[in-house]
Amino acid sequence: MAKTTQLRIYTVRDGLLDEWAQRWKADILPLRLELGFAIGGAWVDREHNQFVWLISYEGPETFAERNAMYWDSPARRSMDLDPDDYLVSTEERTVEEWY
Repeated sequence: MAKTTQLRIYTVRDGLLDEWAQRWKADILPLRLELGFAIGGAWVDREHNQFVWLISYEGPETFAERNAMYWDSPARRSMDLDPDDYLVSTEERTVEEWY
């Protein structure tokens, strides 16, 4: 399969940006990497209370299939982390490398 990269922009509930970023780094990031995703970077935009990151996958499954594997994994289900507790909105854009 071709490499797929998504730019993800999460607007976080007031007062929870640092907590969300810490949970993402401690819980979400290791599992994503274990499942073959690559992370191009992660940033906080304090002015807009947003968490922004790049996630890619290139492997035998499609990005959507591999993403479903992430959500269905026992490790994700046992994480005790509901994004709705932290996130007001999410935006996902599939992007292509330009240069």
